[in-house]
Amino acid sequence: MLDQIVANAPIFLLVAGRCFALVLTIPLFSLRNVSRLSKVAFAGYFAYLVMPHVNTEVYAPYLGDGANSLLYILLLAGEVLLGIITGFYITIIFSAFSTAGQFFAFQMGFSASEVYDAVSQVENPLMGQFFNLIAMLIFLQNHWAQRLFGQALVSSFDSISALSIVAGREKILLFLFSGLSHLFFDAFIIALPIMGTLLLINVAMGILSKAAPMMNMMSEGFPTMILVSFFIIMALMPNLCEFFSHSFAGAFRNLERLYALLSQGGGA
Repeated sequence: MLDQIVANAPIFLLVAGRCFALVLTIPLFSLRNVSRLSKVAFAGYFAYLVMPHVNTEVYAPYLGDGANSLLYILLLAGEVLLGIITGFYITIIFSAFSTAGQFFAFQMGFSASEVYDAVSQVENPLMGQFFNLIAMLIFLQNHWAQRLFGQALVSSFDSISALSIVAGREKILLFLFSGLSHLFFDAFIIALPIMGTLLLINVAMGILSKAAPMMNMMSEGFPTMILVSFFIIMALMPNLCEFFSHSFAGAFRNLERLYALLSQGGGA
């Protein structure tokens, strides 16, 4: 193993750069609780497994002066950027689920209850964190993590290289912007049933407060909305899990489509 790494050290560093950037940016693996040594070891081991699938003919004209040349440093930066783009897009998918929880957390009365989200490294409302954990369990249970490293990353090395960034920079930007737009669309689709139901409850509470001013709607309204919200979430959980799974499947199809477009552009 070490003999092959030393013999192909320039190629191995390029592959390890993309793998390490992906590990640092995707959810779960990018947590601070995961030690840096484990991240480096995982990225290095997986780079060794992926290295036979790399098209070395693309980099051959740029590796003549050794690993200290400026061209090699630029290639290494391009490989790291490709890993960051892939990891950032997967993070966008998870952000849609946490954003959905933020949409109706205020109506439920949970706007003040925020917890630390280890995935996005920010404070997140309680329901956003709940949806994020459900999505993480589905991501692991349905083997999307294995498909990310076993299929998507391998196919990216087989189809595109760091040179693809220069030729397909406009396609990459459109790809990321479309992912951000789908973030809010998916979040709205997830939160729409709960938001609509809570809106009807608020209207009903307003009518009751006008009809019977002696009733304390403030003390009765929030427990009712919290109870109804959890009942709706429980009833819709199978559909939500299926939607999460379809979101991951669509994300991987979009990544494969991006790789195909970049490879057709002459980057590989």
